[in-house]
Amino acid sequence: MNLRDLRYLVALAEHRHFGRAAAASYVSQPTLSTQIRKLEEELGVTLVERTPRRVLLTETGREIVARARDVLHEVEQIRGIARRTRDPEAGSVRLGIFPTLGPYLLPHVVPAVRKRFPKLELLLVEEKTEEVLRRLREGKLDAGVLALPIHDDTLHAELLFEEPFVLAAPKQHPLAQRKTLKLDDLEDQSLLLLEDGHCLRDQALEVCRMSGAGEKTGFRATSLETLRQMVAADVGVTLLPVLAVKPPVAKADNISLVEFRGRAPSRRIAMVWRKSSALAPFLKRLAQVFRELPRELLDAHSLSAPARKRRARS
Repeated sequence: MNLRDLRYLVALAEHRHFGRAAAASYVSQPTLSTQIRKLEEELGVTLVERTPRRVLLTETGREIVARARDVLHEVEQIRGIARRTRDPEAGSVRLGIFPTLGPYLLPHVVPAVRKRFPKLELLLVEEKTEEVLRRLREGKLDAGVLALPIHDDTLHAELLFEEPFVLAAPKQHPLAQRKTLKLDDLEDQSLLLLEDGHCLRDQALEVCRMSGAGEKTGFRATSLETLRQMVAADVGVTLLPVLAVKPPVAKADNISLVEFRGRAPSRRIAMVWRKSSALAPFLKRLAQVFRELPRELLDAHSLSAPARKRRARS
């Protein structure tokens, strides 16, 4: 038994197809198939049920794949320790981030990361929260930037910042005329929301629950940009995180952004990694760079101030 054969077995478990598993492992299909059979012979058990159309793992195969993943993760930890010992700020870090944050946060922090860690290769993966968590648990990512709470005792969460929401409304909407809002002002409103799987949907639903608002039926957006366009088209109102309305994001002509007064609804953003990670000391330093965003980027007050000044002058 060797690490190569365990990688082949894990690849086969993930792809459930010899050809795709071989391609993912950069070997020929006969090579991968032969090595899996040799592993079965060495262990004296059947790991894979081979059928004409698909590959199924036996119960024993599933148990061994789970252990194989653990072994491969530990090997990566050993390599990580060696890399960080040689040069703590060099090498690669695989970082996952969810779609309603990545495009708006990364332009502000990636230049700072490059300046602070010039030899670091930051490999970014944009996926929904559950997929980031899955890859993190399986060792395919080193860390993730996610919204709290994260319910997993195997993961460490380092709080980065709290990002307030603002209301985005068409210019002619009654709420667009307000200088500020309180949560109760959303009562009986129907908000445009994202589709299932986006953590921002869950956060917006929580705001709806607290304010007495509801969801606009018959529509669920696939992205934050779709939500923005629906508001601009006078379809309805929505909540947007403040980073998604700050430069370099272009302003939409037909959208008014209204801040909440008092304790605004918000989301808490953290960097998350496995508690067992050998990279933990370095990830703490990386998290500090993310934490040092300019204060005005997270300030919703600056969005409405120009509009108030214009109204005052008129």
